[in-house]
Amino acid sequence: MRNLGKKQDNKIKTILISYLKNNIRDYGIITIIFVIGLIFGIIFINNANQVQIDEISTYINNFITSLKQNITINQTQLLQQLCISNFILTIILWFVGSTVIGIPIVYGIIAYRGFCLGYTISSCIATLGSGEGTAFVGLAILLQNILFIPCILSLAVSGMKLYKSILKDKRKENIKLEVTRHTIFSGLILIGLEISAFVEVYISTNLLQICSKYF
Repeated sequence: MRNLGKKQDNKIKTILISYLKNNIRDYGIITIIFVIGLIFGIIFINNANQVQIDEISTYINNFITSLKQNITINQTQLLQQLCISNFILTIILWFVGSTVIGIPIVYGIIAYRGFCLGYTISSCIATLGSGEGTAFVGLAILLQNILFIPCILSLAVSGMKLYKSILKDKRKENIKLEVTRHTIFSGLILIGLEISAFVEVYISTNLLQICSKYF
């Protein structure tokens, strides 16, 4: 049984390594686009006027105050909202990735997600300072994004791979096969995104409440 388990683990490892090698260029492109969006989010906050900074600081400070006051968070409702949001994001990326003209939209979505992350990180650090801000970011967004970011990048790469496959072979049978693969892969990615939502609601949020007195 142990040998069988090791063989299965090695097979999965081999498949993953082969997949990454075959798609390393596409992952590089998507990662660069995401990082560009993230940098723009940071630049946006660094160049914001005082009124915008004050509004952001007020929002973050009010959020921290609510955590310190142990205001009850409806975790079930929050999880439901995040799951629906992730489902919609997956459907959009699946749909635009399934069309020949949809790849620029995929790029735009990835850049926007990077922008949002950069915006959030910069806002927290600008409000709380480098030390407390970094700690707050680590508690609030790090854990779920360890899973969320690779998932959306992988979904974008799957769309790029589908696009290239259709261009190479426009036979109806090939298109049907590649779309089916893209759909199955999107379903697996959706599971990963929903797990990240669970982590955000039941782990990150609770960690923030426990540590909120230090901010």
